[in-house]
Amino acid sequence: MLKEQIIIIGNGPAGCSAAVYAARAGLKPRVFAGDLPCGLLTQTSEVENFPGFTDGIDGLDLVMAIQMQAEKFGAVVDYDTVTAINFTPGKHTLTTADGREFTTPAIIIATGAVPRFTGVPGEERLRGRGVSACATCDGAFFKGVPVVVAGGGDSAMEEALFLTRFASHVHLVHRRDTFRASAIMVERARAHEKITFHLNSLITEITGNDEVDGVLITDKNTNATELIPAKGFFAALGHIPSTALFKAAGVATDDNGYIVVENNTSLTNIPGVFAAGDCMDPRYRQASVAAGNGVKAALDAEKYLADYAAKQQ
Repeated sequence: MLKEQIIIIGNGPAGCSAAVYAARAGLKPRVFAGDLPCGLLTQTSEVENFPGFTDGIDGLDLVMAIQMQAEKFGAVVDYDTVTAINFTPGKHTLTTADGREFTTPAIIIATGAVPRFTGVPGEERLRGRGVSACATCDGAFFKGVPVVVAGGGDSAMEEALFLTRFASHVHLVHRRDTFRASAIMVERARAHEKITFHLNSLITEITGNDEVDGVLITDKNTNATELIPAKGFFAALGHIPSTALFKAAGVATDDNGYIVVENNTSLTNIPGVFAAGDCMDPRYRQASVAAGNGVKAALDAEKYLADYAAKQQ
């Protein structure tokens, strides 16, 4: 069994930022990249809202730059996936897809979350070419053109309202005529002159060759179809945190699967286990916030390891 001072699971902005701080502290972290190396940000062609990049930067380039910074200080990036885990304070054990076993007193979980998409034809093919799940990230790319938002919760209303700053018009499509969103959010969206509601409607296809040019919807009551001309499609259907493995092993999560941490820290309910980024943040889901959470996790882990070492003497 291989021993490590600290293991970081996930190498998106949170995991890589944690690795920078842990490596500079001399902890020589091992970072497991997992099934989606460099995280969800790799599916964003241009990031314009990460501090320090006035002209924007490709999502993959951004995460790779942070990763290389971590490697410069001694972090080891391991392109394998953690498939099994057993939490025992002071001696957590992990098994990877290739059969290796590791033990460590400290783990940072930074596995992120994945957005829910509709799964209709054209959606996957046009991902990053008009199809998005983050208005805050990509809204500015749709100035003066119509867009479609799918969803009926608060996030859908927020995304639709946010997109009115850029888009010429926002079409909000919801499969029911009632909403999960709060009444005040629905009222705000309904009152906005640039938002049109399409209720009791199913999205059946995202059209376009090299980029989105329309969204086909079907009325559930009449089966009538309508093609909405649009240059962007935003899935506001929520996210799925990548935490099932850790929840099954005893890490506390909320009702939606997000890891619960102590107030304003990265500490989970298990000593020596920390969480950072979108796997514990259902609200912001921004790369810069994830990076900051990664820093917090590394600092919390460093303190834990120092205290742990002192107790062993």
